[in-house]
Amino acid sequence: MSENLNITDKFRTGIWHDNPGLVQLLGLCPLLAVTTTFVNGFGLGLATLLVLTFSNVLVSATRRFIRADIRIPMYVLIIASLVTCIEMIVLAWFPSLGRSLGIFIPLIVTNCTIVARAEIFASRNSVGESFIDGISMGSGFALLLIAIGTFRELIGQGSILSRLDMLFGGEASPGLELVDGGFLLAILPPGAFFTLALFVAGKNALDRRRQTSRAVSSNSLR
Repeated sequence: MSENLNITDKFRTGIWHDNPGLVQLLGLCPLLAVTTTFVNGFGLGLATLLVLTFSNVLVSATRRFIRADIRIPMYVLIIASLVTCIEMIVLAWFPSLGRSLGIFIPLIVTNCTIVARAEIFASRNSVGESFIDGISMGSGFALLLIAIGTFRELIGQGSILSRLDMLFGGEASPGLELVDGGFLLAILPPGAFFTLALFVAGKNALDRRRQTSRAVSSNSLR
């Protein structure tokens, strides 16, 4: 039971309390540049999740054989190898998605979140714990990419789930048209900053409300 609670706490931390993009504000370049649609956010989020998880596992498995003075270059080498594999898979099986994401798949190598988790967690913990940490932190980052992409697509284009053909093949899909047209600023670079600011403000507001309700509850019990 305690192990299950520990895993639950790790996922709660990665997805909400210590989300790499929402709280730590790491990896903002792809987060802001790519998330114009749900499909783009999903594709890059899944790629980042896979790289983060497997880099954590490999760093943890080899941590006893890596000298301290060359550990960062070795982490980058491991991450770059995984990113190359992911990029080749995307370009081979999902060429349209690969063209849409463009340079931002190779740029996963420079994502501060992945290097930070390798240095802070994976290099000091077991393979199993590092695997769970990678999934939890990667899931938090991926869900944020998906949420921002969906929001910007809805506001900017008036549709959701457009271009699903990039994931499943077939003819170009226009998605679900909810309104006629949209607010163009949402899918432009300034819209990315505004959207992230709204998400951060919303999270902080929810956290403050929870803290207030807990304080009220504790005072009422006294």
